[in-house]
Amino acid sequence: MEKGFISVQAENIFPIIKQFLYSDREVFLRELVANAVDATTKLQTLARKGEFKGTLGDVTIDILIDKKQGTLTIRDSGIGMTREEVEKYLNQVAFSSAQEFLQKYKEDAQIIGHFGLGFYSAFMVADKVEVITKSWQADAQAVIWTCEGNPEYTIDYTDRRSERGTDVVLYISEDSKEFLEESRIQALLDKYCRFLPVPIRFGKRKETVTEEGKDGKKKTKVVEVDNIINKPAIWRKSPSSLKDEDYLALYEALYPYSEQPMFWVHLNIDYPFHLTGVLYFPKLGNALEIQRNKIQLYSNYMFVTDNVKEIVPEFLTLLHGVIDSPDIPLNVSRSYLQSDSNVRKIASYITRKVAERLNDLFKKDRKGFEQKWDDLGIFIKYGMISDDKFYEKALKFALLKNVDGDYFTIEAYKEKVKAQQTNKDKKIVLLYTNDPVSHDGYVKAAKARGYDVLVMDMVIDNHFMQHLEYKMDDLTFARIDADTLDHLIDKGEGQDSVLSEEEKKQVEAIFKEVAKESDGATVVLKALSVEALPVQITRPEFLRRMREMQMVSGVQQSDMPDFFNVVVNTNHPLIAKTLLSQDAAQRRGLARYLYHLALLQNGMLKGESLTTFVQERLRTLAEAADAS
Repeated sequence: MEKGFISVQAENIFPIIKQFLYSDREVFLRELVANAVDATTKLQTLARKGEFKGTLGDVTIDILIDKKQGTLTIRDSGIGMTREEVEKYLNQVAFSSAQEFLQKYKEDAQIIGHFGLGFYSAFMVADKVEVITKSWQADAQAVIWTCEGNPEYTIDYTDRRSERGTDVVLYISEDSKEFLEESRIQALLDKYCRFLPVPIRFGKRKETVTEEGKDGKKKTKVVEVDNIINKPAIWRKSPSSLKDEDYLALYEALYPYSEQPMFWVHLNIDYPFHLTGVLYFPKLGNALEIQRNKIQLYSNYMFVTDNVKEIVPEFLTLLHGVIDSPDIPLNVSRSYLQSDSNVRKIASYITRKVAERLNDLFKKDRKGFEQKWDDLGIFIKYGMISDDKFYEKALKFALLKNVDGDYFTIEAYKEKVKAQQTNKDKKIVLLYTNDPVSHDGYVKAAKARGYDVLVMDMVIDNHFMQHLEYKMDDLTFARIDADTLDHLIDKGEGQDSVLSEEEKKQVEAIFKEVAKESDGATVVLKALSVEALPVQITRPEFLRRMREMQMVSGVQQSDMPDFFNVVVNTNHPLIAKTLLSQDAAQRRGLARYLYHLALLQNGMLKGESLTTFVQERLRTLAEAADAS
């Protein structure tokens, strides 16, 4: 048996770095600024420990563009490096000084980088890189390290830097000239670096200021001020030290010109993983448009990605905000996220904290919670459908609203209606409408019978009702027009028809003839109470739900007609007495009139049929007026 070591050819590493180190070249700036922040943080740590006894001074990191020279420079006043350190850290790919520093000062330092590859991302956009650095240590000499994107480098002492710190100078390659444009760099700094704990300056910007003159009059003028990128990362602060204004200011910074959120939850955990953040609840209304890029993931203040679907459950992507965790590596890949145990723990923790926040709001201010329900309900219902743990917690605060505008928890509502609305199969029937205006006649008929009717008009409600039926075997939902009231809540107490079998056949034949004008119409005879309508339009619950869920899911609809039932009440006087007492033409006219009334009540009488119906009614009124 022979053992050995795999050999890596140094001359092959730079083409790999240039093309494959990161999926997006723009992250080079994130990596280099992260290194500058690390260098500054290390110096601040040494100062706290008493090992650095000098003056920290201004530790602002500068980003400098020189279009004439074709360079982009990242300059810090941090810890710097000696010649020995440059040779140790820059000349060995993936040897991370951050990792070594963390091991020594792990209780005090918050270092962004971990792997040491970040520096070499510079070669994705630069033909040549210079590092000019001077260590914080006494009597240290400044050093310059130069590499032109191949294994050869030069290192020497230099007088180009007199103060501690480091300049990383990138000579931008021809195919990356976009990174010499101020607007491009400004956008990248805003994206990746605006919440870092060390000030970052990118030139100057103009600002309008108001001053009071000697005459007491206020005057405005435009002045140039330092263009500081950073804003406060309030999620790293204690919630008790923050005011609502602080949270709203962060939201404005993240989502300028957006409507203010309803409320938020502050995340803060140290064990078994480190995580901070703020998640905001936007006003969703009745829209299930999942904006997946609204939660931003940070690692120790540094923006990583706005694609967090592996970190938070799907329903939480409806929220906005920030999650910051150093336990997720900065250059982490999506496949790593899916298999990382910390990610699963983070997802579970966030779900629990969101549920606790909602429950607290419900208990402390139920009225206020109810007022927010129209904007909040779709989020809670989506969460209950997609996450079992959230479902169990949300049962305490998920609400149902009836047509009178009253709100109930699910269990409270079941208790309210079970005496009146339990069918022969011992299931509580929850009657609902998704359009109270269109279903006004149905709703009033149900209320006249002592029934209660829910409003289920959210885009997700079909899925939500089906999920509740699956979870709770003692209830079922039925839309108010799915069948007649007697059959929606069938208690096994059917009525007898006053018509003979022969008369039923005659009635059925008449209505089948007039219903032929509508595709998908099926005539059904039922013996109902005399107070019920003579003709009703009903739609089978399962067919209608299936079609509506397909629409919500984006499944393309077929050309299948809209099936519905034409329910004829054989006990109504207009059917049992008047219809059969007339001649054939009158029978057809009355049946057609009753059928069109039923269609009209459901908004189904349109076009030529509606025009003809109106004209016939006007003609009848005119004839009656002439006769009188």
